[in-house]
Amino acid sequence: MRMLLLTGGLLTLAGCAGFGMPDPDPSQAWIDLDARQQDTALQALKVDDKATVDKRYFEVQPGSHELKVRYQFPVEATNIGPDAEPLWRDCQLKVKFKDFNAGQRYQLQAGSIGFRPWARLYDEQRKVVGQGTPAGCQKT
Repeated sequence: MRMLLLTGGLLTLAGCAGFGMPDPDPSQAWIDLDARQQDTALQALKVDDKATVDKRYFEVQPGSHELKVRYQFPVEATNIGPDAEPLWRDCQLKVKFKDFNAGQRYQLQAGSIGFRPWARLYDEQRKVVGQGTPAGCQKT
């Protein structure tokens, strides 16, 4: 039952992800969020220790910022044991970047390898400009 509720919640978030997105402010940098793996969720949490208003994206002033995201993902049975059920992880990651530019779009992607989450920040030319560092995980 728990798995069904979590899966339903993730699908709802995925379905609404693009609905009602505001137009980017040209005086700020825009960071899109992209969970690279199926059945996962990626949410914006904080910018420089301030809570975000909308969990679907970041919009920041030009300059240096630290982004904090929440990434929820399943660890498949093949990574746990032959008779195990998938294990859901709820992790936070921090990504620092010192040179956000006004009017630029960035993409923050997240994924996992086994129990370990990862995050990468890309600029408009698809160049990696930042890497995520773990900020804590728990089982859900």
